Order: sequence, then structure tokens, then C-alpha cells
Amino acid sequence: MKNILILLVCSLLLANCSNRYVLGTKCTSPDKATGAYEKSFIWSVDKTMSDESFGKRISKNNCPKLAKKS
Repeated sequence: MKNILILLVCSLLLANCSNRYVLGTKCTSPDKATGAYEKSFIWSVDKTMSDESFGKRISKNNCPKLAKKS
């Protein structure tokens, strides 16, 4: 099991060596028609995309605010 996990991680890194990864829960802007959005903890970003343009499209502020359970 340990070997499979190591192979998976290595293959992921080698396959996407031209990308960088952004960690942290971030969301895309909700669709105006359906309200659908994408949410992820790990985002794979092309190196040519600047941090500023990535921040405009995908950010923590786009995630819907959920009410706290009491």
C-alpha cells in the first residue's frame, strides 16, 4: 500500500511538472444561472498564469458562507 501511494504521488508530480499547486480551500465564482461553483483544497495552476489573475477567478471569498450549526 505504501509503495502504491509513493508511485501515485510521483506520477502526479512528474505528469504536472509544468504546473504549480495552490493549497487552501478556494472556490470559483458561482454561475449566475444555476448557482453552481467549484470548490477544492488543491488547485493545479499553469505557471504562465499570474497570481493576480488566479486570485480574480478563484478565491476564498467566492466560497458560499454557511450558517453555523447551533
